[in-house]
Amino acid sequence: MRTFSLMILSTLALGVGLSSCAPRAQSATDPAAAVQVSPALIKLSAPAARGQNVTVQGRYLGGPGNGRVILGADLNGDGGYTVPAAAIVSWTDSMIVFTVPSNAPVGGSFLLIQVGALRSNALPYSVSEAVPAN
Repeated sequence: MRTFSLMILSTLALGVGLSSCAPRAQSATDPAAAVQVSPALIKLSAPAARGQNVTVQGRYLGGPGNGRVILGADLNGDGGYTVPAAAIVSWTDSMIVFTVPSNAPVGGSFLLIQVGALRSNALPYSVSEAVPAN
């Protein structure tokens, strides 16, 4: 009987110890519950000229209120040109469509998305001069 009692007590003690390690449910008002995930770029549409639309596909792209599209950055995401809000055609958490502004940098460089303080991976992208209308 004594062995059985010790086994029950040790099982109870183990259960109490493990339950304190279990994750607790977090309420929506708990600041620790707001986990931020870096945006990730998956695919860009073909190179565009100024005035043409570009489609960016990815994950965790945020939205126009907390994100920005950066053209002409280096591989580390430094420098570049922020696409103005007026050039955004549509923006969801997985796809952004924007029109390349007339003053966007021309040439090959990188495109990335920044959501809050988090930056996506940079993908190579090229912008060309607008094609003159005939």
